[in-house]
Amino acid sequence: MPLAPILMHPAFRYGAATPWGGSLLRDVYHKDTPDARTGESLEVSAIPGLNSTDAEGTPLGRLVERYGKALLGTEVKGDFPLLLKLIDAKQPLSVQVHPDDAYAQKHENKLGKTEAWVILEAQPGAKLVYGIRQGVSREQLGNAAEQGRQLEDLLRHVEVKPGDVFFIPAGTVHAIGEGILLYEIQQSSDVTYRFYDWERRDEHGNKRALHTRQALDVVSLGEPPVPQPVRACPLQGEGRLEMLLETPFFIISRYLNCRDVLIPADRRRFAMLTAVQPATLHYLDRSLELAAGQTALLPANGEDLRVTGEQLLYSAPYVKENA
Repeated sequence: MPLAPILMHPAFRYGAATPWGGSLLRDVYHKDTPDARTGESLEVSAIPGLNSTDAEGTPLGRLVERYGKALLGTEVKGDFPLLLKLIDAKQPLSVQVHPDDAYAQKHENKLGKTEAWVILEAQPGAKLVYGIRQGVSREQLGNAAEQGRQLEDLLRHVEVKPGDVFFIPAGTVHAIGEGILLYEIQQSSDVTYRFYDWERRDEHGNKRALHTRQALDVVSLGEPPVPQPVRACPLQGEGRLEMLLETPFFIISRYLNCRDVLIPADRRRFAMLTAVQPATLHYLDRSLELAAGQTALLPANGEDLRVTGEQLLYSAPYVKENA
C-alpha cells in the first residue's frame, strides 16, 4: 500500500550551539523556535538526538525502521543518507571544512559531509566565505590559522542574493556570512572542523574549540568547482522546473509558479519537498497544505502528487539513471 507524504516537524539547534543564530526562522517561517539564537531548523534529520518527527512525534529514525525500503527506496543503501536544514545566520558562522567519507570513517566512524546551499533571503551586500584564494599553500594556511585573524586575508568572499546555489564538496573551506537565510542539503553527518571563529567569545570569555590539524588534513586549496548552470526540465502541468544541482550524493530541483504539476513517486528513492512559499499537495482524494518553510518527506513507495505553489525545493538521493 502506498505511503502518504509525511509532514515533518523539525528539531532545532540553538543557544550556545549556534551563537551566530537569530530569530528569522520564527519571524519568517513562524517556527516554534526554543531560543532567540536559533540557528538551525533540522527539517529532515536522522542525526541521533536531533531527529525530526512526523505529526505523531515519531522520530525519523523509527519511521525508517518501521517502513524500510518502502520509505527509503530500492536504490538507497544503509541508513537515512541525507540531512535537510534551514539556517539563519544573524552573525557569521565559523570558517570550517568537512572531511570526505574515507577520512571521516577512519577518524570519526561517521560519514563525511558534502553539502549545498540555496540562498532564501540575504541582506544587501551579504557574503559567504567560499574557498581559499588562489596560490595559497597548505603551509601558509596553517600558519595563518595559528595566528587567528591572519586567516581572514586568505579567504575568498562571494556576494549572494536570493536564489543563488552553491555546491560545497568535502574539503571546501566555507562560512555563511551574516544576514543570510538559506536551505542546506547535505550528507547525514555532523562532522565539522573549524579553522577560525572570528575571535568570538561566549559570555564567560571562552572561544569555541578549533580543529586546525584535522582541517589542514582535509582542506582542498584554491577556489571551489564552478557550479553547473541551472537548466530547465520538462514539466507536466503549468509552471517551471529547474535542475539546480546533481552531485554523487544528492540532487536539488526548484519548482516555480506551479499549478497542478505532477510529481510522480520514485520507487528508487525518497524525496523531500520544501515550500519556500505556501503550497498544496494533492494525492488521491486528499491534500496536504505546506506553509512557507515546511517540508514533506515523500516516501519512495508513495503517492503521485499534484502540486500547486509559487516556489518549492525538491531534494533526493542521487541514483544512476539506469538504476
